[in-house]
Amino acid sequence: MSENPGEAGGVRLNKALADAGLCSRRKADELIFAGRVTVNGMAADSPGLRVGASDLVEVDGRPVRLRAQGAAVGKAGEAHWTPCWLMLHKPVGVVSTASDPEGRRTVLDFVPPAWKGRRLFPVGRLDYFSEGLILLTDDGELAHRLSHPRWHLPRRYEVLVRPEAEASLPDALRCMGQGMVLQEGERLAPVEAVELPARPGMGKGVLLGLTLHQGLNRQIRRMCRDLGLTVLRLRRVSQGPLNLGGLRAGESRALNEREVAALRRAVGL
Repeated sequence: MSENPGEAGGVRLNKALADAGLCSRRKADELIFAGRVTVNGMAADSPGLRVGASDLVEVDGRPVRLRAQGAAVGKAGEAHWTPCWLMLHKPVGVVSTASDPEGRRTVLDFVPPAWKGRRLFPVGRLDYFSEGLILLTDDGELAHRLSHPRWHLPRRYEVLVRPEAEASLPDALRCMGQGMVLQEGERLAPVEAVELPARPGMGKGVLLGLTLHQGLNRQIRRMCRDLGLTVLRLRRVSQGPLNLGGLRAGESRALNEREVAALRRAVGL
């Protein structure tokens, strides 16, 4: 291994941890600087440390299987590794983390048996009471890009709301479209907001289509709160080039090559 990122051979330690599906590169940097990562028994103090298949990398004393160490051999004799990308329709009442200290169901509980052996993690979040499209993967490089503000892809939601007595729906849509300031003082980028046609069986309320271009925590619920709209149902239906389609709550499917290629193009890979 070498601390010189410019030398040939091996990959940067933070990238190796991300590629192993452990976490994002940013989180890997935090783990390294916190002294929780060792390489061949010695504490790693630089995300730029280069590691290869012969190196023993541990986090909190637990070995991490690097991509190079888990490579399969193709027909031509060349090592290759195929990451897993799953689209899940997260149900309401499920947390979008890999584990939960309160013992609630997580998105990983819905991973099909064929993928249970992979170290998958969710890309981004959907709050406990929201549902819809969320991605699960062990491809750290692409997940890092999708999570980075520079590459933030538009996400579209269908939101069923009930305007309170004093609220004006046209005014609320106009405020969202112009960009607004939340009660907490955070200024929001403009949101594409339209009223959608009513659908059979959706119950009382008004259905909105909202497209967000930034990743603020619980942004839709906080916007609606400030505008006098009670959220009855919130579902993410698309992220960048991906659409939820007819996937039912609790169902998942693997992305096809065309969808993964579209994601990679969308984040400059």
